[in-house]
Amino acid sequence: MQEASSPAKPLRLAALIGALGVVYGDIGTSPLYAFQTCLGYFNAASLTRADVLGLLSLIFWALVITVTLKYVTFVMRADNKGEGGILALTALAQRAAATAHTRVLLGLVGIIGAGLFFGDGMLTPAVSVLSAVGGLQVVWPGLSNDLVEGLSIAVIAALFIAQRRGTGGIGAAFGPVMVVWFLTIGLLGAMQIAGDPQVLAALNPFYGADFMVRHKASAFVILGAVVLAVTGAEALYADMSHFGRKPIRLAWTWFVLPSLALNYFGQGALVLAHPAAADNPFFKIAPAALQIPLIVLSTLATIIASQAVISGAFSMARQCIQLGLFPRMEVRHTSATEEGQIYVPQINWLLAAGVILLVLAFRTSNALAWAYGIAVTGTFVCTNILAMFVFRRSFHWSRLATLLTFGSFCIVDLGFFGANILKFFDGGWVPLCIGLLVAVLMTTWQRGRALIYARWTQDALPLVSFLKRLPQSRIIRVPGTAVFMTGNLDFVPNALLHNLKHNQVLHERVLFVSVRTLDIPHAPPSQRAEMEEAAPSIYRITLNFGFMESPNIPLALAGLKELQFDRMSASYFLGRESYVAAGLTTLRFIRRWLFLFMARNAIPATEFFQIPADRVVELGVRIAI
Repeated sequence: MQEASSPAKPLRLAALIGALGVVYGDIGTSPLYAFQTCLGYFNAASLTRADVLGLLSLIFWALVITVTLKYVTFVMRADNKGEGGILALTALAQRAAATAHTRVLLGLVGIIGAGLFFGDGMLTPAVSVLSAVGGLQVVWPGLSNDLVEGLSIAVIAALFIAQRRGTGGIGAAFGPVMVVWFLTIGLLGAMQIAGDPQVLAALNPFYGADFMVRHKASAFVILGAVVLAVTGAEALYADMSHFGRKPIRLAWTWFVLPSLALNYFGQGALVLAHPAAADNPFFKIAPAALQIPLIVLSTLATIIASQAVISGAFSMARQCIQLGLFPRMEVRHTSATEEGQIYVPQINWLLAAGVILLVLAFRTSNALAWAYGIAVTGTFVCTNILAMFVFRRSFHWSRLATLLTFGSFCIVDLGFFGANILKFFDGGWVPLCIGLLVAVLMTTWQRGRALIYARWTQDALPLVSFLKRLPQSRIIRVPGTAVFMTGNLDFVPNALLHNLKHNQVLHERVLFVSVRTLDIPHAPPSQRAEMEEAAPSIYRITLNFGFMESPNIPLALAGLKELQFDRMSASYFLGRESYVAAGLTTLRFIRRWLFLFMARNAIPATEFFQIPADRVVELGVRIAI
């Protein structure tokens, strides 16, 4: 059995604490609402000890099977040069595909999973902040939902406004705050367990199985609430590149999982002793004197959880842009030392609007919980499909081992997903609609660009023909270096033809530059550029960037020592494309309108490729679609 290899990282305490702050914020705040939502299916009079133990058993074994076994033990082995996440896994799967048809299908699975991830990015801040601020109603029972809603929106608004400043300053505090959080919730749980140690009997999976048998169809529905305990499991895999596998695995096994288990079982012990506490067992688990500090700590923890998801959405958006799934967007780097700390304004404000609308529409964390599970479980299913393919084809697992391992996980994932689908009309449609919309946008942009590229190559002049006629032409050569950006080095860029038509000159040195995105996170220096001299003083250059990198064309060209490229004297010629709704009819009306909307709102290529504006000559190109 072979596995994808990632660079070994020395294990440091800082990495363990950092992983707690970035990786475990989402799943670490699940105790705020997961067990409470499960109890919502019962009333205090009908709730029995066997039911409480059954729910605790289901939650505990969901954590063990989905997080410990599936993600920590298996899925995290499949890294793309150290990078995790569903798009990195999609690249691995497509690399191992034998046919183009299979690659397309795997790409579609990855796109659906990425779309659901953006839905998760909207739901996590909404449900977690509402849950934390809702703790005020435990201290002041008369507090209205309107005030809780308003305070939650204020916290969420402040969080998104602060994004443009970056997370470097406050990020250093994330880890220590989450250490305090896990210690606190674990200690509070242990204090309750001490009053009823027999609640630990729920560690036996028999209680979960007995619950399923006794409640039959109702138990299947309740699985949709049980899955809330494992929200954030995907973050373990997605954030693997920041800390490496070992710190994430150690933190989960020896600190996070025990803290979560203690808190859940403590909540169960409290409900067994005081059934009336089922309406909010998390906050009622604490003594009255500690409830206000716990609310403050919970709010900080949910802000950290939301920040991790928002940062993940920024990273996902950049990957989509580099892979040709999104139009060009502004990507700001908020740290001079950490390449991964970025801010994407368009994504930030779209997420902010979506989160606030969700809070206004659903108003309570319990109502939002119905919608939350579909985004999470849908991503689980997509990851499982891709991982199954990678382990079979890339790691050369036997068919039996692959089916036994990932087939078992698939049964669990589909069970959770099916239970959440039943809540479609209770809010489950929200993440599905968000995921579908994002998937449609991705496929529309990808398809539209492919059609335009195909049409351009059909009408374009081959570069070989142009170079053959160049010595006999009367074109005047002027001093300097001209850089022509192109999508295909085999054809003459439209910008060059337009320049010859209007100016009748060509620079003494001409660089045809194409940018290619590799299916790895970062291109090594040895693979950054490929260059050949197609004719005297005329070069064809391919610049390679990983899907986690922001391309900088002048810097990359300056790195070619044999070229002796002067960034301050070169001129860049680009075609500014304008689209009209005519000509190609392959895209249907709605998708054509979506493509035109995205194209018109994409940032200029000069800004995306970090080309100095005062060195650019743009020539208009009109394209019908």
